[in-house]
Amino acid sequence: MDDSKNIAKTYNPKEFENRIYDFWENGKFFTPEIDKSKKPYTIIMPPPNITGQLHLGHALDNALQDFLIRTKRMQGYCTLWLPGEDHASIATEVKVEKELLKDGLKKKEMGREAFLEKVWEWSDKYRDRIRTQLKKMGVSADFTRESFTMDEKLNKAVRTVFVKLYNEGLIYQGNRITNWCPKCQTALSDAEIEYEEQNGHFWHINYPVEGSSEALEIATTRPETLLGDTAVAVNPKDERYSHLVGKMLILPLVGRKIPIVADEYVDMEFGTGAVKITPAHDPNDYQVGKRHNLPEIVILNNDGTIADGYGKYSGLDRYEARKLIVEDLKEQGLLVKVKEHVHNVGTHDRCGSVVEPMISKQWYVKMKSLAEPAIEAVRSKKTKFVPERFDKIYYNWMENIQDWCISRQLWWGHRIPVWYCKDCGEITVSVEPPVECSKCKSKNLEQDKDVLDTWFSSALWPFSTLGWPDKTEDLEYFYPTNTLVTGYDIIFFWVARMVFSGIHNMKETPFEHVYIHGLVRDAEGRKMSKSLGNGVDPLDVIDEFGADALRFTLIVGNSAGNDIRYKTEKVEAARNFANKIWNASRFVLMNLDKGIMEKYKDCKEYSLVDKWIISRANTLAKEVTENIDKFELGIASQKVYDFMWTEFCDWYIELVKPVMYGEDEKAKGVAFNVLYDVLTIGLKLLHPVMPYITEEIYQHLEGECESISISKWPEYDEKLHDEVAEESMNYIIEAIKSLRNVRAEMNVPPSKKAKLLILSAKESKSAFEAGQNYFEKLASASEVVFISSKEEVPENAVSTVTKGGELFLPLFDLIDREKEIERLNKEKEKLVSEIERVNKKLSNKGFVAKAPEAVVAEEKAKGEKYQKMLDAVEERIKSL
Repeated sequence: MDDSKNIAKTYNPKEFENRIYDFWENGKFFTPEIDKSKKPYTIIMPPPNITGQLHLGHALDNALQDFLIRTKRMQGYCTLWLPGEDHASIATEVKVEKELLKDGLKKKEMGREAFLEKVWEWSDKYRDRIRTQLKKMGVSADFTRESFTMDEKLNKAVRTVFVKLYNEGLIYQGNRITNWCPKCQTALSDAEIEYEEQNGHFWHINYPVEGSSEALEIATTRPETLLGDTAVAVNPKDERYSHLVGKMLILPLVGRKIPIVADEYVDMEFGTGAVKITPAHDPNDYQVGKRHNLPEIVILNNDGTIADGYGKYSGLDRYEARKLIVEDLKEQGLLVKVKEHVHNVGTHDRCGSVVEPMISKQWYVKMKSLAEPAIEAVRSKKTKFVPERFDKIYYNWMENIQDWCISRQLWWGHRIPVWYCKDCGEITVSVEPPVECSKCKSKNLEQDKDVLDTWFSSALWPFSTLGWPDKTEDLEYFYPTNTLVTGYDIIFFWVARMVFSGIHNMKETPFEHVYIHGLVRDAEGRKMSKSLGNGVDPLDVIDEFGADALRFTLIVGNSAGNDIRYKTEKVEAARNFANKIWNASRFVLMNLDKGIMEKYKDCKEYSLVDKWIISRANTLAKEVTENIDKFELGIASQKVYDFMWTEFCDWYIELVKPVMYGEDEKAKGVAFNVLYDVLTIGLKLLHPVMPYITEEIYQHLEGECESISISKWPEYDEKLHDEVAEESMNYIIEAIKSLRNVRAEMNVPPSKKAKLLILSAKESKSAFEAGQNYFEKLASASEVVFISSKEEVPENAVSTVTKGGELFLPLFDLIDREKEIERLNKEKEKLVSEIERVNKKLSNKGFVAKAPEAVVAEEKAKGEKYQKMLDAVEERIKSL
């Protein structure tokens, strides 16, 4: 204990945070060994993309996970928090391509193998950077089990699932409409598209009716797509066009004959009520085309230029072709008008290009049979969303799910495990590369050039990271996992896919709870982005304030599912709290006497304030644990904050100082042990949110364990609950606060002592008597005198009404009489206002009739209490 006094004078997280993390890693406190006598608790970290720096969203996500895992570790679970990274195929390719272009290198000129070498170099660099950032945050993840979606063990899992689904008839190849990026020249998932408002136009064009002077006027935002029109649709209920249904139109500029079809998809009120149908380039038109058996004509090349067969338009970029087509329509008298129009345009979230819906040959997963058991898992509460309202988003997507396009025309990613025989055309789908064609025995095989959608591999994350498809000990013990922590923006892109993948491959849902958190926004509530320049680098915050302050800022006040606003002032306040804990702990450490503590460690002759703080710490342990079990992490942290700052530092330490500096050795021994125990409890409850400072202080306290991270979580003990002590101290604390307020209002400095007269109620008298020393210490009382009636109060006394009685201070030699009358009148106004409010409520017949009896009784009791307080105040005013 003597060495523990060497704690630094000032709180400086830079001096110990790195050292502490090294201590944790060297001690292997975060690397669990399978222990079947313990319950496992598993969190699989949502893998950040290897595309750059982690942001505040990652910081929040990992702070919440770390909170849960540290708590469960201390509660005795065998905890595994498995970290890892996602290869993020499209995002990474775009980033690497941009970097290579700076050196004049082009992806296609380099070739696949050389390009992939560069991507692996990028991957190694950024995975190391992510790992460093996570450790700076203090995450207690097991980096010995770290995974990467491109690791061979995960690659094997991906191939195994593909082959399994293919053999079950759930994976197929087909020509269907997909999102296409002309710049990256690949299919995209909905998750990779951002919609933004853009200024555009509606071009109104006449389509001549064959053999008639009539024409159908259509309106389009993409006139170049008319090259691929195969029909015009009208609503069957639209009387304006009923006589034209079944007739043919002459497609402008192309001359192709196309039918007029009736389809309820058409909104009669929108535009002209006649819609051009381009099945190969619009998802809604695609469905109309299927219903009417229309041809599907692809008019674009993969790079967004017009395909061959369209004369002068062929080879032109889609927007160049648009200009020329509009000019030609105008020249032929077919352009009716052009109207300005603001509309949502889908763009690729990585390169910013406008996405084109386009029919292409892709690999798909049939989703209906996979979605059904995944929906049932949430309905039956095998998997529970926190908060529950987010299951609606899940159901909405899963119940309306479409077949999943899983192929991407990229080089970086999991190569599709399909081989084509160049001699006989046989297709081989295999986990391992085939040596020869199973049909003709030719060795002239070529693997499919496409890679799988990133979400395909991340859908397997909860079990592929544990070794599946091999039957590993980790998989058997740690699956299914317990909690997934993630943002609400990827419920359907990732969470839903993990659920159906887990159920289909493991026969069990992958996690019990899905804790959904919101976004971290700036102080004005805006989403953080590069364009706004309002992003915050977590490492910069850590460098200035420390990791604990950042973690505390992100968690306190945060509730599941809701966005939070990041403000520097909050981080400063969190650092001030850390500083408060540091100084209080240092004070305790500097004054503890090991010898006296040991001598009186079994002595239970507690003072009132000792009993109070022991009971409060005990109650705190119960409430915090209950909050954490309900995923109320922000509330739990706030309670620890309130206890440590106010009850422990501001009240208990201050009230126990006279004992610490006194001559009574036994009282000292008791106080020292209480100080040590309560500080230790507070540090343990604070550890999940502020791990570094709590570990550093704990090391100086020389706790029962090598590290606070593996120490025993405080548990509630019914025997330690002392309602009498808590109620008594509540009387005393409220009285001291009242006395301080009176003195402050009159500008009386604490150094000026005054006699305190107490007229107590029957139920509070013993408490006030026990707290006599506390009034002298914290309320500047020169002496405390108990009186039985107001007749004993001197004329020049100032009064304050508090819970449990009335307090009097003979202060007229220190204060201005007029100011005291003014203060009392203000107090009177407040009490009159409260009484009026209560009376108004009780005179409301509706309230009295509908409110529970207990609520009505409570209001009546309030009214009586306020009236007594008002009588006392009025009497005091009269006496002055």
